[in-house]
Amino acid sequence: MKYDESNKMITTERLVIRLFQESDAVNVANLCNNYNIYKNTLYLPYPYSVDDAKSWIKNHLENFNNEISYEFAITAKENGELYGAIALSSNQESKNGEIAYWIGEEFWGNGYATEAAQAILWFAFNEKHLHKVFARYFKTNPASGRVMQKLGMREEGVLIDQIKKDNRYLDLVYYGIINS
Repeated sequence: MKYDESNKMITTERLVIRLFQESDAVNVANLCNNYNIYKNTLYLPYPYSVDDAKSWIKNHLENFNNEISYEFAITAKENGELYGAIALSSNQESKNGEIAYWIGEEFWGNGYATEAAQAILWFAFNEKHLHKVFARYFKTNPASGRVMQKLGMREEGVLIDQIKKDNRYLDLVYYGIINS
């Protein structure tokens, strides 16, 4: 794992985790305009347009520089293909952050979320010196929970019927890890 601070880029065995560019907007919209991604994410709208992607991407650099959040594109090391996104929010006062991610459905099952999340966890603890990182997922999406378990995170609790999505209430499962 290598972090290139000048380019704000993390390289892993198979991935380049980099800032989004406006030119990624069409690919982001193509991947996110998918009900199966929408139903497993807290904040993605559906349908998802190129304009949604552009407005989402436009504040990334400013948020990164102000240490509010670090939003990265998950791309293939070999050809730059966009697989998804991973973000680390940052609460500097409490020295903690939240990891959130999505992977385009055609790329599910390849371990990209886990590899990217391991890189972001490393970034959080070694570059940003956070004390704790947490993540949360809908109980209806156990694959996301398995990513958190592979990171060494532990379940901290379940908020019952916490989110209303598509006229039904969903449980939100919280996981966390302390920087040892």
